[in-house]
Amino acid sequence: MQQTIQISTPAHNGLYDITRQVEAIVSESGIQTGMVNVYVQGATAGIMIQENWDESVQRDVVSLLNKLIPNGVWEHDRQDGNGDAHLKAGIVGPSETIPILNGEMGLSTWQNIFLCEFDGPRSARSIVVTIVPV
Repeated sequence: MQQTIQISTPAHNGLYDITRQVEAIVSESGIQTGMVNVYVQGATAGIMIQENWDESVQRDVVSLLNKLIPNGVWEHDRQDGNGDAHLKAGIVGPSETIPILNGEMGLSTWQNIFLCEFDGPRSARSIVVTIVPV
């Protein structure tokens, strides 16, 4: 089973919780045991599993990446000004895979799935959710 989630991102850099949308797809699939892969299409965004207790961790992730990979100093910036976004996306990676256990994602209490936007705002980011039974 495969479905695509579309979300808009209002900020240049930010983490956006997509856990509920992925949970709905897993539930709809009826799969009790398997894997769900969450993959963002695009070279300037990523997918990350991170703490969901409050937004401070998400802000800290953005702050860390901005300190490690500043804007405006990369060779690619001469083409379209988003060299930092490509590097951040490459470090975070485009996907995460989560086990499906008894029909639910095997995330812990404090884990959620986040789209990491590094080149926003965007009117639409496409996230492909693929479920594989085992």
